[in-house]
Amino acid sequence: MKAFDNIKVLDFTHVQSGPTCTQLLAWLGADVIKIERPGIGDATRNQLVDMEGADSLYFTMLNHNKRSLTLNTKHDGGKKILERLVKKCDVLVENFAPGALDRMGFPWQRIQQLNRGMILASIKGFGDGPYEDCKVYENVAQCVGGAASTTGFPDGPPLISSAQVGDSGTGLHLAFGIAAALFQRERSGRGQRVFAPMQDSVLNLCRVKLRDQQRLVASGVLEEYSQHGDGIAFGDTTPRAGNDSGGGQPGRILKCKGWQHDPNAYTYFITQAAVWGNICELIGKPEWKQHPHYATPAQRLPRLNLIFGAIEQWTKRKTKFEVMAACMPLKIPVGPILSMKELAADPALRKSGTVVEVDHPQRGKYISVGCPIKLSDSAVQVERAPLLGEHSEEILRQMLGYSEAEVAAIQTAGVV
Repeated sequence: MKAFDNIKVLDFTHVQSGPTCTQLLAWLGADVIKIERPGIGDATRNQLVDMEGADSLYFTMLNHNKRSLTLNTKHDGGKKILERLVKKCDVLVENFAPGALDRMGFPWQRIQQLNRGMILASIKGFGDGPYEDCKVYENVAQCVGGAASTTGFPDGPPLISSAQVGDSGTGLHLAFGIAAALFQRERSGRGQRVFAPMQDSVLNLCRVKLRDQQRLVASGVLEEYSQHGDGIAFGDTTPRAGNDSGGGQPGRILKCKGWQHDPNAYTYFITQAAVWGNICELIGKPEWKQHPHYATPAQRLPRLNLIFGAIEQWTKRKTKFEVMAACMPLKIPVGPILSMKELAADPALRKSGTVVEVDHPQRGKYISVGCPIKLSDSAVQVERAPLLGEHSEEILRQMLGYSEAEVAAIQTAGVV
């Protein structure tokens, strides 16, 4: 049994934010039917193609465990098929441009008439307001949600994170909203709308920076930021903090052995107060444990550059994995900077199903990210993404009840 067994999802999503959401539902057992344009499909099938004649990794890594139905929703026959699908399914997920479902002839009111229990889940760039009709992509979401303004170094420009907090982050938020709506439907019998704006999702992930904005207004300084120790005045908005942790336990990315030729020979090192004594012993500074400049967190804050400089002199003599091995028994929180090459080959991630190998009829075997959520009673088997329209006939006949002759007529008319 899977968590979302017997839940049918009508997937009108494309690119990344929506497919992230529906793939997670599919991993957890939902029957996700991806609706695609006949002959074209999701735009990402043909974006960043690395193998001629095969769907791109961009598409395949976002559409595991789904079925593909090609459908011309502008054709009257396509609209009739969509009506049947709405009646049969539990959830409709879309990340169209604003107003697209209405123009298709399926506004929320009509969906409710067709299926009182339907959950309509949508991703848009913004919520209600002056920008609600704007189209938004990943990097734009990071900018309007506050991530870019607080990422980078104080003397440099705003930076975009390579973590897809705008697209995939919003997809994860929407999946949680869908799960909540399904749970509520069990008690109310009614469906509802679920809406996850990308700006809102990014801001939710940046809440500590909104916290710091209020602290800055109140006191004019953020003592755990390096610029405080450097004597650089704060402005009136949360600054970029480089690799500072931004939390109550100061942290920094430090060089490790081999950093001159390996761009990832670094570790993240946190000077947690509870293990300060262990840190002092480890780096050969036992006198700092009781020194009036270093004994307490408050005394250390103005001297973070000096402290991390001393720690780095120790880390530079060891590989990032040796640093990890030395710090773990002492409960010192550290983490090696792992490259994508290292992560792809990590045996622990392979064993846990976080990194999986998938076999595809067009491209052969490839590596992908598996389900990041582990349920003890709902094991996930990652299956390949569907070929374009691979399940059209199967869905029409088995799920919607069309006869063989009717399916043939639909295909001849170009509806699927």
